[in-house]
Amino acid sequence: MTRKAAVVESYAHLWEGDLLRHRWVLWNTAGETLVFDREINCPVDIDGEPVLHEVLRRMREAGVPETDDYPGRPCA
Repeated sequence: MTRKAAVVESYAHLWEGDLLRHRWVLWNTAGETLVFDREINCPVDIDGEPVLHEVLRRMREAGVPETDDYPGRPCA
C-alpha cells in the first residue's frame, strides 16, 4: 500500500458506517470544499491536496451531505 493510500484510508470513518453519517458534511465555501465535523463544529484537517480530493470523492460516492451554507452551530 502506498503512503497516500494509507493516509486516505486513515480517513475512512468519514465515509463508512451509518451511525455518525451526518456528523460530517461537505461544506462548499467561496473558494474550496471542506470536510466539516458538526460535533466539534470545525472543519477537519485533511493531510494535503491529493488526499483531500480522494477523501471528497469517496465521501460524495457514499452520499455524505453537501451544502453551500455554513453547516455548524453559531460560534461563541
